[in-house]
Amino acid sequence: MKLGAFSVSLSVKDIKASKAFYEKLGFAIFHGDIDQNWLIMKNESTVIGLFQGMFPSNILTFNPGWDHNAARLTEFTDVRDLQKAIRSNGIALTSEADEKTTGPASFTIVDPDGNTILIDQHV
Repeated sequence: MKLGAFSVSLSVKDIKASKAFYEKLGFAIFHGDIDQNWLIMKNESTVIGLFQGMFPSNILTFNPGWDHNAARLTEFTDVRDLQKAIRSNGIALTSEADEKTTGPASFTIVDPDGNTILIDQHV
């Protein structure tokens, strides 16, 4: 099962303090808008998202259709096909993509330890 590019979406209390901290670790802004309280930062191929006030907890994020530079892949497994496969493997969905649509969509699941996993297709 190909889930796409991986990142960790961090729920932060102070985005400016978090940005400064991760810059000291070698991360640089890749995308986002600090005035909207979200940033995507990279250190080589490692990607993290900083989100202030958007999520109650940290989230493991996979982006079908993207590589680690957010470049569109020519071939990838659509989020709706991933959703069907995950459901058929007996994993409960906590939110679902509308399987009647095409293009961008997302769904979420929760691992046995309570960690939220977001499968979020932007293309």
